[in-house]
Amino acid sequence: MADHQPLLVACPRCRTRTPWEGNPHRPFCSDRCRTVDLGRWADEEYRIPGPQVDPETIDNLIEFPRKD
Repeated sequence: MADHQPLLVACPRCRTRTPWEGNPHRPFCSDRCRTVDLGRWADEEYRIPGPQVDPETIDNLIEFPRKD
């Protein structure tokens, strides 16, 4: 029977080759890389391209509770 080679993927943060199977942090190599990536999303360093939206338009789409 042939040896089964584990699937290795590059960590999207540091590019370290890491196993896919059994990796609790996948697709990242570690909790640190996963946390750094999450922080970059939170700091808006990553963006998904799309049309520019006027902030006033967004405010008009959200229904806020009245303060009566």
